[in-house]
Amino acid sequence: MEKWIQSSSDFILLGLFPQNLTGLLLLLLIILVFSLALFGNSTMIHLIRVDPRLHTPMYFLLSQLSLMDMIYISSTVPKMAFNFLSGQKSISLLDCGVQSFFFLTMAGSEGLLLASMAYDRFVAICLPLHYPIRMSKMMCLKMIIGSWILGSINSLAHTVYALHIPYCQSRSINHFFCDVPAMLLLACMDTWVYEYVVFVSTSLFLLLPFLGITASYGRVLFAVFHMRSKEGKKKAFSTCSTHLTVVTFYYAPFVYTYLRPRSLRSPAGDKTLAVFYTILTPMLNPVIYSLRNKEVLGAMTRVFGIFSSTKT
Repeated sequence: MEKWIQSSSDFILLGLFPQNLTGLLLLLLIILVFSLALFGNSTMIHLIRVDPRLHTPMYFLLSQLSLMDMIYISSTVPKMAFNFLSGQKSISLLDCGVQSFFFLTMAGSEGLLLASMAYDRFVAICLPLHYPIRMSKMMCLKMIIGSWILGSINSLAHTVYALHIPYCQSRSINHFFCDVPAMLLLACMDTWVYEYVVFVSTSLFLLLPFLGITASYGRVLFAVFHMRSKEGKKKAFSTCSTHLTVVTFYYAPFVYTYLRPRSLRSPAGDKTLAVFYTILTPMLNPVIYSLRNKEVLGAMTRVFGIFSSTKT
């Protein structure tokens, strides 16, 4: 017998783990990852805020990435944990819309922000004399605001559509959050036009920025290999490899999930990939940017008094 009561407008989130001891242990692991993500990203934001040496465009963009990651993971994990622990898997139409809006906003905004970070590194390494003009505080602010606004507009359009299409009698979403493609499987109408819109939207917010990032870092790596200074080459390569690692972790599962035809997708596969880009990536980003960045390690030494043996 099911333990939840569903109203006519509620959805049912089937969740990620089975309701047994194994599922509980896996959930506790997810909660640990969630806690580490919040701690790591909030620490990164604090370091960038209080350390004057990190008051540069690159780190202002990084602070926004940390903020997006915190909202990103908070839009899915708390509800998933509550549903599992309480046994109440229902989610109201309004809550589903709110969750979908924040998830899609962070997904689109983060893709654009990563493209801005790639452009920042391209200008800094390939056009250093133009850097103060092309990456001024005003330009950096425009990039940040633009990422948030465009991501919000795109998210609002998808969320409004998903909440206004007719759904069949079954309202069981085979996912651990209100993912729009998973919701479309329950629609009582042909959604091929909207699925095409999703493909176009994914291309605009994920594929095109990814191509821009690839082109930027291609130019950067070409410039790095032609540097005469070994120290400058090492620093530039370290910074770019860090950014590329984050980009790969973010884009690869996202593009693979949303650009595949429905016939090649499975609910189990989509949920597994979703764990990677909604839960693991927000936890890994601050780790990657801190452990592989001497400036961040130096800021930790100055602010918290740790890693005192690290040379900055």
